[in-house]
Amino acid sequence: MLVPKISPSAAIAPELSRALGLLPSALFTSAADALAAAADTMAETSAWADVSAGDNVVDLLNGGLSVAVFAADSQIPADCDKARTAIRYTATDDVIAVIDRAVASGITCAGAVILEMTSEQLSEATQKDAASGSSALSRLTKAADKILLGTNGPVRVLVELQVSIGGVGGWTVDLMSQVARSGADVVIPADALALSGDDSGAHIPFAEAFVAGSGLTSDRADGLFTTVVVDEQRVCLGVVYSSVESIAAALAAGEGVYWSRRRGLWHKGLTSGATQTLVGIDVDCDSDALCFRVQQNGAGFCHHSTRSCFGPASGLGQLAQVVTERKRSAPEGSYTARLFSDAQLLRAKLLEEATELAEATRPADVAFEAADLLYFAMVKCAAHGVTLADVERSLDLKHRKVVRRPGNAKPEFEKKAAALGSSSEAAPLPRTSILSADIRAAEPGEQIRMRLYDAADLTGEEHNALLQRPIIDSEELMGRVRPIVSAVRANGDVAIREFTRKFDRVDLDDVVLRAPFPEPQLSPRVREAIDQAYSNIHKFHAAQLGGDISVETMPGVTCARFSRAIERVGLYVPGGTAVLPSSALMLGVPAQVAGCSEIVLATPPRADGSIVPEVLYVAHKVGATAIVKAGGAQAIAAMAYGTETVPKVDKICGPGNQYVTAAKMLAQNDTAAMVSIDMPAGPSEVLVIADSTSNPAYVASDLLSQAEHGPDSQVVLLAAGITDAELAAIEEQVHEQASRLPRVAIVRQSIPKSYCLRVASVAEAIKFSNAYAPEHLILHNDRANTYVKDVINAGSVFVGPYSPESCGDYASGTNHTLPTYGFSRMYSGVNTATFVKHITSQELTREGLANIGQTVMALAEVEELEAHRNAVAIRLRDL
Repeated sequence: MLVPKISPSAAIAPELSRALGLLPSALFTSAADALAAAADTMAETSAWADVSAGDNVVDLLNGGLSVAVFAADSQIPADCDKARTAIRYTATDDVIAVIDRAVASGITCAGAVILEMTSEQLSEATQKDAASGSSALSRLTKAADKILLGTNGPVRVLVELQVSIGGVGGWTVDLMSQVARSGADVVIPADALALSGDDSGAHIPFAEAFVAGSGLTSDRADGLFTTVVVDEQRVCLGVVYSSVESIAAALAAGEGVYWSRRRGLWHKGLTSGATQTLVGIDVDCDSDALCFRVQQNGAGFCHHSTRSCFGPASGLGQLAQVVTERKRSAPEGSYTARLFSDAQLLRAKLLEEATELAEATRPADVAFEAADLLYFAMVKCAAHGVTLADVERSLDLKHRKVVRRPGNAKPEFEKKAAALGSSSEAAPLPRTSILSADIRAAEPGEQIRMRLYDAADLTGEEHNALLQRPIIDSEELMGRVRPIVSAVRANGDVAIREFTRKFDRVDLDDVVLRAPFPEPQLSPRVREAIDQAYSNIHKFHAAQLGGDISVETMPGVTCARFSRAIERVGLYVPGGTAVLPSSALMLGVPAQVAGCSEIVLATPPRADGSIVPEVLYVAHKVGATAIVKAGGAQAIAAMAYGTETVPKVDKICGPGNQYVTAAKMLAQNDTAAMVSIDMPAGPSEVLVIADSTSNPAYVASDLLSQAEHGPDSQVVLLAAGITDAELAAIEEQVHEQASRLPRVAIVRQSIPKSYCLRVASVAEAIKFSNAYAPEHLILHNDRANTYVKDVINAGSVFVGPYSPESCGDYASGTNHTLPTYGFSRMYSGVNTATFVKHITSQELTREGLANIGQTVMALAEVEELEAHRNAVAIRLRDL
């Protein structure tokens, strides 16, 4: 590896100084300069410095010096870590003897040896002898490579030239390559380097020196170097390629510049803003791959706008990213904004979470409370402009301290700890409602479990809190959706294309696909499944068609009611995290049965702009007339107002996220749109009632089938009169089954937000359920059908152990587009009646008018509506 030597007298340009700070190590002639470099929060370089007899070496190491360099005849303090010491050997005449001395004693006493010699001595040291076939320098590096310093790797060997020749310290690119091939590092004066070369030869180009001094080689035919790009926590962002030219450009720019095999020099993210600020550059142990350590800017390293090419960030890295973003965009007055602006509130939360962590004893609870504390710790850091990388550097400095504090707690905290006591009983999870903002997702390896409450222990306020759903900031939500709706209304297809490009990252050629649709390629199994589901759903919804009615309310007065299909309907079929042909069936079949003349589907397109084949097949079966290739609020706005190509509809139905629901509500409340909707909707939810007769595996499977919908899915288990062992069996099944699911990452978020409530009986559970008004209600007990009569509020009920929600979701025949968020108190799920309107008529004979006329005129007089009275009177005079 290349190691620059920095002296106080060296005139180094700021750009070069910044680039030197990217290297793993630097050797300073002044210990004070080394400490100043170590204190620089942006410096990733390990600071080495020569020390003398008068220096307090332990203080220097504790102060941030990485490695203390001792002269060969100096005494190394006994309390110095071997890995943080180096011995300098200066060759006066016999360089081979000096190297032999380093082999015999130097590499066994210190973590590194520095050989200072002339260029002539270097030639001798690298000359292979006939007997061994290797050079003296190679023998030293091989011996050093066998001595491992714990986790710090092997002992290092560095070579420094004594005489400055031509301003480059005697070094040439060839000499550096020779040293690197021998397994040693190159120490070169920093002022001998330049970010770009010059014709005088007074400086060596930095990139060429780096490649030569690190011994970097390529095993590729094109000579490119494989380059792993990692973030400040050394999490891999992606793999690219570099060349000497791109390395030079990266060092000069201080950013991620690579070599594209198609485009050549590639300054990644320059046009999108997703650049990488270089933090460090290194080579691997075999010197055949580069590592760029970067601070990622913008949306992410990947062109899909994810943090890395291997998916989104996770763990502490993701937490730091989220907290930083929340600091920047938290709505005024929100809880998050208060955390950043109210120092007293944040202090209280830190003390609260630290205390709860101190009290936790079960591994899962310790992990849960530690996650809470880390969250608020990162908020504290972000509020003061401290990054996760800053925290890690501080940890590294603490780790390197030679002398540490005894480790005793401050007296006031020792007293508090004693007051808390040491209970061996596991502490329960904090009693927070479903509305709590402090709930954290389960981490990999942590038990995936619901929060547990006992109805007998709850206060009235806590009981009511469990009936509530997470509060949605409708004002903020509408503020985000309204501009989208307005843009689509004003700009039509142009706006749809722009929003689809922005949100779905898809460039659309055509916004609408019109019938007849192309025949999609489906496997026979999938096609048969859709056909069977279609048949069952069609049978059930056709049975809902009611006949017209006609009633003679009194002699000569006949009243009638007849139904007519809503002519134009828009059906929203979600996409995103799952392919949902079932939603297309649940919306399309009743619209078809009702006889709607125009059925418009809207669904997000795939990456290539096409429609999911399964949804396309359903659209064909239900007789859809058009498919809008868009999702979200923009799709709702397009159907509500119509565009150049999207037909305007009279009613919009279908589930979706909070933005879809907000757009539906906005459109319905705008008289200019003249559109109605099926119902308001929130996150998908299920309530399961289980007792001692329930199968734990079945119960868990139903809970998880809802939890996998999304992180905000609401899952409630009412445990009616079951024992601790029976409840533990259900919890075990939840964790075991969840861990095997492909969408386990979503379940880790949704299940900890959900809860289990222990109640005394099934009757008490039914009472709670009616108050909760769930979207899906599953009765998981013997004689379940006897409780159906007691159900007052629910979107759909699944009766008995062999009636999983999945059947209703897909193929039993009932509809799965159901009221959520407690709206089943006053709304029905989608059904055939959703797509029809009822018209009434009345026909009166002369006899009928005579019979009812006086009644009508009397009421008109009461309301002082003379024209109403006269319309009857004028006719009665003719009878």
